[in-house]
Amino acid sequence: MNGKTKKLIHWALTGLVAFILVGSAVAKLTNGAQAAEIAKGVGGPQNVVILGILELIIAAIWIYPRTGILGTLLAASYMGGAIAVHFVNNQPILIPVIIQMVIWLTAAYRFPELTKRIIY
Repeated sequence: MNGKTKKLIHWALTGLVAFILVGSAVAKLTNGAQAAEIAKGVGGPQNVVILGILELIIAAIWIYPRTGILGTLLAASYMGGAIAVHFVNNQPILIPVIIQMVIWLTAAYRFPELTKRIIY
């Protein structure tokens, strides 16, 4: 695999995770029917707005290469919390688990040094 292909995969995976985070943030910040459903599980509409803003911040940190590892840790932690909230509220946890897996697989591809530190 040449350098151009690796760079394309790198940015496609990075963009996918950022798209998921930004899309979720927009759903929370637009105050639609989905935001009302989310508000039931997280303690009210003001918490939904805070979570939406937090997701936008995490997405920005994730995209910027120099802060990408911090973005990985924040995104993984955020999704861990989402899994816990879904679990406690008897909601399906499959989607947050898949997103968590995509975050870690993307991080493993983007940051081989992170993978080496975790595995070895």
